[in-house]
Amino acid sequence: MRFALEALLADVPAEQVAAARDFYRSRAAGRGPAGFEQLKEARAKKPAPRAAVPPPVEEPVEAAGVRVPVRIFLPSGGPPRGVHLEIHGGGFYMGSAAHSDVRNRALAEALHTAVVGVDYRLAPEDPWPAAPDDCEAVALWLVEQAEARFGTARLTIGGSSAGATLALATLLRLRDRGVADRFAGAALRFGTWDLSAHTPSGRLIADEYFIQAYVGHVPDRDRTLPDISPLYADLTGLPPALLVVGAEDILLEDNLTLAGRLSAAGNDVELRVYPAAPHGFTGHPTALAATALDGINSWLRERIS
Repeated sequence: MRFALEALLADVPAEQVAAARDFYRSRAAGRGPAGFEQLKEARAKKPAPRAAVPPPVEEPVEAAGVRVPVRIFLPSGGPPRGVHLEIHGGGFYMGSAAHSDVRNRALAEALHTAVVGVDYRLAPEDPWPAAPDDCEAVALWLVEQAEARFGTARLTIGGSSAGATLALATLLRLRDRGVADRFAGAALRFGTWDLSAHTPSGRLIADEYFIQAYVGHVPDRDRTLPDISPLYADLTGLPPALLVVGAEDILLEDNLTLAGRLSAAGNDVELRVYPAAPHGFTGHPTALAATALDGINSWLRERIS
């Protein structure tokens, strides 16, 4: 069977696509740090997180013997209808939950939910499995404590890039514990699904330093472990998923493959491919990104309600 990529593209206004193309033509293409010294420089140059108003509650939570700092946003105007677990991106080696504060505050208000951001440990100081251990711990804390803490047990999860990878790895761990069904949906933006260099997208990113930082201590033959590369997992028994990716994303092919594998495993999955959009596009100041984020919010709202 053959089909054109155009058949998969999200329906967005033509003027937004044109404006996005103009934006990316004027924007120099970037590449991540090539080693630890460059990573330290990039971390030092990264702007401080923008403050959210009102600010989050910062506290540590603990489950399965792991203690993790989180940032909790509560909606104004009444108790939350659900709780969304948001896992930030950054190649497993950059960023923090605080860098998502403005987006998470907006999400809490738009969905009238509590939003919990995870400050998982970063590579290479803390390589795999530290990050998924931390994300799993926070997810288990929500499974155990959401009703008592927030007055609702309606849970969703999401993340972008490395955060999407960690979100799916977390759901796989929860599935194996028999509690993945406590989550009503997963919104996964342009995840990195293969770190073993076996898939088309995996081969394109094989020489990126973030892989060495995160799983450089793991033999190549073992990087297909589902906890590292979720594309190779048994994907049965997972909650509904929304996959969002740009048509110009270097990871497009693996996101298409994951959507197919999730569907073949019997899961409810929706794939949205946005034209003229590269990796990370929902974090860029374009109308196209705003449209995609509005669509994600609508999808999550349906899962929560």
